[in-house]
Amino acid sequence: MNKYKKIWLACAIAVLQPYGVTAQEVTVVGRPDNTQKSNSYVNARAPLRQPYFLKLPVGSIQPSGWVGRYLQLQRDGLTGHLGEISDWLDKKGNAWLQTNGTHGWEEVPYWLKGYSDLSYILGDKAMISEAKTWIDATLKSQRPDGSFGPINKSHGKPELWAQMIMLSTLQTYYEFTADKRVLSLMTRYFKWQLSLPDDQFLEDYWENSRGGDNLYTVLWLYNRTGEPFLLQLAEKIHRNTADWHQNGGLPNWHNVNIAQCFREPATYYMLNGDKDMLQASYDDQELVRRTCGQVPGGMFGGDENCRIGRIDPRQGVETCGMVEQMASDEIMLRLTGDPYWAENCEDVAFNTYPAAVMPDFKSLRYITCPNMVQSDSKNHAPGIDNSGPFLMMNPFSSRCCQHNHAQGWPYYSENLILATPDNGLAAVLYAACTAKAKVADGREVTLTEESHYPFYGTISFTISNLKGNAEFPLYLRIPSWTAQPSLSVNGELANVEGTPGKYYRIMRTWKKGDRVVLTLPMTVKTRRWQANQNSVSVDYGPLTLSLKIKERYEQKDSRATAIGDSHWQKDADASKWPSYEIYADSPWNYALCIGHDGSVADFEVIKRTWPSDDFPFSLASTPLEFKAKGRKVESWKIDNYGLCGLLPHEDAQRAEQVEDITLVPMGAARLRISAFPPAQR
Repeated sequence: MNKYKKIWLACAIAVLQPYGVTAQEVTVVGRPDNTQKSNSYVNARAPLRQPYFLKLPVGSIQPSGWVGRYLQLQRDGLTGHLGEISDWLDKKGNAWLQTNGTHGWEEVPYWLKGYSDLSYILGDKAMISEAKTWIDATLKSQRPDGSFGPINKSHGKPELWAQMIMLSTLQTYYEFTADKRVLSLMTRYFKWQLSLPDDQFLEDYWENSRGGDNLYTVLWLYNRTGEPFLLQLAEKIHRNTADWHQNGGLPNWHNVNIAQCFREPATYYMLNGDKDMLQASYDDQELVRRTCGQVPGGMFGGDENCRIGRIDPRQGVETCGMVEQMASDEIMLRLTGDPYWAENCEDVAFNTYPAAVMPDFKSLRYITCPNMVQSDSKNHAPGIDNSGPFLMMNPFSSRCCQHNHAQGWPYYSENLILATPDNGLAAVLYAACTAKAKVADGREVTLTEESHYPFYGTISFTISNLKGNAEFPLYLRIPSWTAQPSLSVNGELANVEGTPGKYYRIMRTWKKGDRVVLTLPMTVKTRRWQANQNSVSVDYGPLTLSLKIKERYEQKDSRATAIGDSHWQKDADASKWPSYEIYADSPWNYALCIGHDGSVADFEVIKRTWPSDDFPFSLASTPLEFKAKGRKVESWKIDNYGLCGLLPHEDAQRAEQVEDITLVPMGAARLRISAFPPAQR
């Protein structure tokens, strides 16, 4: 190349680079770079392994769009007002507020960890003050030996499960306030834990299963204080926690324990570096889905406990299990950088969790199933593994889920945008939001994300509030379900082929006003579930679809239809907080017509107007509907347990008449058929 061409090329690059995108700027990577140390956020302290993503402090991300709307509904609904309903949150005699209190276990910290996060994200002063009432009392409750909170014992031994949840609450409170009392309390408390003999430590069922939560907080504290004894305690916790590192088995099959505890080996891996430990968490996830999870929606059949032979999609999962699975996916994503965990989190968040609550977020149900055609106050045992009205939408019921649901959307919101150890940012769970973060050499930047994802596949990002220019990487996750994604920077298309299941990495010198547009084409795909009568489910991008069933709601007295161990305050107004039974007012027993190539026959996507209230998860407001063909299966009925009957055999007679049927996003359907018997067109 002669000198004139070199000069011309250099000038062209100098002129065009600020406005376009070069091949060197955009690459596709399997993980972010975790070999570096962030200049702005807490890194892993040796000997711990550096995670691939670092969570921004709570309040850094302000969700908008439908996620922001969900947070508002939580505030105005059950989460924000549970203190007026739940007897467990009654301040009088509460052992979380008073040293001589008469009651205090998991309910307060379950609710508080979601409620406090919600208050910080929304900046709601009244809620922040209410949360601080409980947190201040907790911080003042520490005894001379280092223990804190209610004194709970099992067989004469300390029972520490409730404290594990409160420790999670204190972590987030510290992020928000930098209140050093948190570090002091944790340090003294963990010294007390270390002093307990092994045979007095994590012996009860719940704490023994869930010791990984305790371990996670110990490592969190170590990264902030570097106290050597914490590594000794981490070893002790792992040694005394139930063994989630088994070959082909689990220590127990309780659905919430599985969703919450499978991550314990991966957490311990961050300390000991044994890849077998990391693999164990993957194996646990795969095992329960292979044996009891041959269903759409990201979860598995564990309506209390997973049971041999109870694998039909009419088996459900607790709302507790849903939000714990989402939280585990978020933690696993940060630890491993693996996009798989983001996809599983979205699967649960979009397809299973929304239907577990009423659209106004004023009641929820204990169990929600992929195939569910009646939601009533009857006892469906042993069809489900518990006796009582566990399918009812009731704000007074479900002692655990009633309180634990609060973490679902706030925790999800906190993981939309993450920091990376190489001083960049990553969009990993897509939703409209604004994130304020520090990048490069510590300069502040605002990243605004706009999208109606997961209903539509165009996502835009805009850089603002950046003083001068700053060089840093921006990572964007490429979902495995998309094909031929595209990326543009300031209107210039990147000439890089995006690989599903990896990340776009945009490394450039950013300036105020830069705009990135990610396009994720969504197509219709089917999945076959061989273990469940070769049934078929339909996906549109990250959304799984369900038969649209006309839902009839019957309002009931929440007190009369509550589960047996429910407790509500004397002045709780049941008329203000009603419960509902939901019945099908249209046929549901359809087989889905499939073409010879396995595709859905005569399928049509219908795009409707985006809802004005930004809430897309109801039959009335969903922005997408889908037309398909079906044949009735007359033998498929509600069974003797009052549940959707088991999927009919592949040879069960289908009606000759082909009918038009409508499918909707699974998360918008509180009654649903999402795993269909197949039929020929």
